Amino acid sequence: MQIPGHIDPVAVPRAPTLREDGRVDLVGLSKDQIRAELEAAGLDAKAAKLRGKQIWHWVYNRGATEFAQMTDIAKAQHPFLADHFVIGRPEVVEAQVSSDGTRKWLLRAPDAQDYEMVFIPDADRGTLCVSSQVGCTLNCRFCHTGTMRLVRNLTASEIVGQVMLARDSLGEWPSQPEGRLLTNIVMMGMGEPLYNFDAVRDALKIVMDGDGLALSKRRITLSTSGVVPMMARAGEEIGVNLAVSLHAVTKEVRDEIVPINRKYGLEELLQACADYPGVNNARRITFEYVMLKDKNDSDEEARELVRLIKKYRLHAKVNLIPFNPWPGAPYDTSTPERVRSFSNIVFDGGISAPIRTPRGRDIDAACGQLKTSSEKKTRAELDRLAEEKQAALG
Repeated sequence: MQIPGHIDPVAVPRAPTLREDGRVDLVGLSKDQIRAELEAAGLDAKAAKLRGKQIWHWVYNRGATEFAQMTDIAKAQHPFLADHFVIGRPEVVEAQVSSDGTRKWLLRAPDAQDYEMVFIPDADRGTLCVSSQVGCTLNCRFCHTGTMRLVRNLTASEIVGQVMLARDSLGEWPSQPEGRLLTNIVMMGMGEPLYNFDAVRDALKIVMDGDGLALSKRRITLSTSGVVPMMARAGEEIGVNLAVSLHAVTKEVRDEIVPINRKYGLEELLQACADYPGVNNARRITFEYVMLKDKNDSDEEARELVRLIKKYRLHAKVNLIPFNPWPGAPYDTSTPERVRSFSNIVFDGGISAPIRTPRGRDIDAACGQLKTSSEKKTRAELDRLAEEKQAALG
C-alpha cells in the first residue's frame, strides 16, 4: 500500500525487487545488458552475442513472451533460457474503456505497488500516456495524482513494460512502422519523469531503438513540472520533445498551484526552456496550461503569457486544458467562454493555443485525474476482481 507522510520529491535510487523465482526479466534491458546476463548465466561471449540479438528481435519486433516461440533458437536451449530468464509484462489489475475510446489500465508491480497508464486514440494518432513513478510528491494542487505520496521510482523494465502491454492489447505484433494504432508516447502519467531520469532515459532509448520498438523521438514527449537542473540533460541524453507544466504566469499563482516553482522559479524555468537543445520552430516546446476558474484564466494573464514567451524568444505552443474535476478538488473549471477568450488572445499574439478536448473523464483517465483506484478498493476486492476476470477468460 502507499506510504503515508511526506517524502522528499527526489526518490532515492534502489535496486528493483527481485523475482521470487530468481529469474531475470529481460524487458527493459539494453542489448549489452541482455548479452551480459546471458554470459552470467553460462553462455560464452560469442553465443551470448548471437542469442542476445535473436532474443531482442523476438521481444521487441515479434512481441514474444515465451522462449518456446523463438523458432530460430534451438529447442534444446529453450528450457535453459526459461530457467534463467523471463519476458515480463506488468500485472493488469483492472482495465477500463471510456465512452470515447480512451483506455486506462491499473497495473501492479511485484512489490504490490500500483500505477496507471492511459491510451488515447484519435483519428490520425494513438497516444500512450506512460507513468514514471508510483505516486508523486510535487503536490500540484489541481492534480489528483499529486494528492498521493511518492512511493518509489518505476524501473526501466516497468516503463518499457507499459509500452509492451499496450502493444499486446492493441494487437500490434509483429512490429511494423506503418499502420500502427500506438504512434505517440507522452511521459505524462503518474510522477515527475525528471526525478527518475536514469530509468526514463534508459527506457526511452529502447523504445526509440531502430531495431526495437522504433518510435521516433519526434513522436515522444517528456513532460516536466519544471525540474530545471535536469532539463538540458534531458535534451542532450534523450532528445525527445519537451512539455512544461506551466499553468500560471505569476510567481504568486504558480507558487500556489505548482509548488516546485518555489524551488525553481518562473524566470529560471523559462530560461531553461530557451536553452533546451534542439528547439526550433518545427520542434516547439509545449506549455501545458490548465484553466482554473478565477485563478489563472483572466485576459490579463493571457497577455502576460504572450509577453513572457516573446521575452524569452521561445519556439512554443500552449495547450489549454479545461480543468478535470475530482472529489475534493480546490478549484473549478473555467467557463468555455473564458477559455475561448484566453485562447484568442494568445493566438492573436502569434502563438498557437489550442483548447484540448478532455478525454476519458468518465473513467478518471483525463489529464490530472490519474490516481490508482487501489485507493478506492481494498486489496482483497482487487484480488477478487482479478480472479473473476481470469476465470471469465477461461
